[in-house]
Amino acid sequence: MNYDLIGDIHGHSEPLIELLEKLDYRMENGIYRHAERQVVFLGDFIDGGPNQREVISIVRPMIEQGAALSVMGNHEFNAIAYFTPDPDHPDLHLRVHSDKNQVQHQAFLAAYDGADDYAELIEWFRSLPMWLNLPGLRVVHACWDDSRMQYLSDHYPSLNTYLNDDLLVSASRKGSIEFEAVETLLKGKEVELPRGQTFPDKNGNLRSNIRIRWWNANARTYRDAYLGPEKALNQVPNDRIDADHLTDYSTAEPPVFIGHYWLDTKPDVLAENVVCLDYSVDTRNGGKLVSYRWDGEQKLNKEKFVYVTRDPC
Repeated sequence: MNYDLIGDIHGHSEPLIELLEKLDYRMENGIYRHAERQVVFLGDFIDGGPNQREVISIVRPMIEQGAALSVMGNHEFNAIAYFTPDPDHPDLHLRVHSDKNQVQHQAFLAAYDGADDYAELIEWFRSLPMWLNLPGLRVVHACWDDSRMQYLSDHYPSLNTYLNDDLLVSASRKGSIEFEAVETLLKGKEVELPRGQTFPDKNGNLRSNIRIRWWNANARTYRDAYLGPEKALNQVPNDRIDADHLTDYSTAEPPVFIGHYWLDTKPDVLAENVVCLDYSVDTRNGGKLVSYRWDGEQKLNKEKFVYVTRDPC
């Protein structure tokens, strides 16, 4: 099977339709299909953009009718936890309804909170796998970590079929093994900056941790290891990194496709077997919705990117 992998959509249906049509997917009986290829979505369908329902109405039928596959993004996981009452504190939810979380989740809540199909959509989110290990390639939202995946598979056999209550609760408890595992897979590895240093993230919030190139054994400084928007790179210190920032993922491993990291440059491969497909479609100054056309190659090629650019809002 040849795949078209598509990065984080975040509620922007117009660039999604434009990209699908650019990739030669055509509407057949209400579903975008290709005669010879299949889409793989990287998750993060929701939050941010103005077309929350429209995006779901496109991607969900594609997945359910076999025209696409998908993994779960951290925003789908957050939506599940935000919706689900905490069994130990019935007046609270597994994801705290704080002002910050409500703001991040507001576009989705405006579209679904109180609607008849809200609970049913959350159930569907729970059916999204956290990773896909397909013949010749791998897909996960943020970080491929064999040891974390093995632990979850051993203890939660239904994981890539359905996110059950036991795992959902445990993964919402900071400090648990499950919390660390799900955080790693869906949000990536992070390291704390030295000497109490901080930098502003895409929303202007000060961060003391950076997301990192978890596969890069050659990274020697925090700046080398940093993975995120290029515009923030100069604010990351160039001190020698002394944290355990790597996951064992050599160039001998199959290609892995990730989203999540809000890149803001021209699409390119991160390593010969690592590609990120999140190029900040939801930014106000207009990002890109990016795909990679995979045809079985084990060494990834920057010429295989196909993308559309969203106009600034």
